[in-house]
Amino acid sequence: MEKRDYYEVLGVSRDADEQALKSAYRKLAHQYHPDKNQGSKEAEEKFKEASEAYQVLSDPEKRARYDRFGHMNGGGFGGGAEGFPFGGAGNINDIFGDIFGEMFGGGRARSRPRTRGGDLRVHVEIGFEEAAFGTTVRVTIPRHKACATCHGSGAKPGTGPRACPTCGGTGEIRLTQGFFSIARTCNHCGGSGRVIVDRCTTCQGQGAVREQANVEVKIPPGVDTGTRVRLTGEGEAAPVAGGQPGDLYVVVQVQDHPIFTREGTEILCEIPLSMTQAALGATIDVPTIDGPTKLRIPPGTQAGKMFQLKGKGVPSLQGGGRGDQHVRVLVETPTHLTREQKELLERFAALSGEDTSPQARTFWQKVGDLLQK
Repeated sequence: MEKRDYYEVLGVSRDADEQALKSAYRKLAHQYHPDKNQGSKEAEEKFKEASEAYQVLSDPEKRARYDRFGHMNGGGFGGGAEGFPFGGAGNINDIFGDIFGEMFGGGRARSRPRTRGGDLRVHVEIGFEEAAFGTTVRVTIPRHKACATCHGSGAKPGTGPRACPTCGGTGEIRLTQGFFSIARTCNHCGGSGRVIVDRCTTCQGQGAVREQANVEVKIPPGVDTGTRVRLTGEGEAAPVAGGQPGDLYVVVQVQDHPIFTREGTEILCEIPLSMTQAALGATIDVPTIDGPTKLRIPPGTQAGKMFQLKGKGVPSLQGGGRGDQHVRVLVETPTHLTREQKELLERFAALSGEDTSPQARTFWQKVGDLLQK
């Protein structure tokens, strides 16, 4: 039976680039894969045909020969129905790995050994003002560090890791059956391709030893509860020599303040005023995170009045200045009056009449208007 044109098989033009070839082959391989069409001889043949076409056209040298001579190329492509199996075609192995992962929920059969150390996390508690202005804290963390004797190799000094005898140093074992070629991680070396014969006596071949590390952490101004400070390279040692250590994440917890509360970069506080200060006006000292500052209270200030102190809040963690402090005044009513104080207040009430409380008068006027309707 005469073979179909490879470009026709894949459904691409003769000037198709590598990506177009790959996309076309993936689509056909996914459609006609034997595992999706069990028992279908036609699907199996189409799958082989597409794989053979892709094996030739994805190889620049073979494609050039095919474009010049077609199927009658003399030397052949080293394939045919039995010549295209995956063992000798790197591109098809890559494609097959993608398709196999899509169909069965996995990824590539081979998992590369982890060359970066694990990340660590530690929590620190700091004061309200420390969070606002920044501080430096020291934390003690248990972690692994690279062994000083073997420098992280795990091998006895003067020796070194050797190629894994099970996988031959490739880190994977490949199983081929028919047109299937499946690779799995070597269970002897864990995918690294190397094994240690003479182990370091200090770390017992682990390449790392346990330590209690004291780390200095600079907390920037403006942090809040939940802020994470990252220290690059202060995590666990890499599991293989030459790998990068992990990072240390410091999670901040800010203590509550007895006076201030915080909303982002804004600070809120409440200040008590006496009845006479609110009525006559006054200048009072208001606490801020920078220290006391003067605040003028105008005459006739009502309870709940909010005052704003510009630039007295918390610095922004992203930069751009500080927030403001908002001061809410609470007017205190005296509870323990002397006889003389009571007489003076009664006299004040008699002299003031309804004007003693303009807001209350307005309120009761509105109530009266409602009752008359």
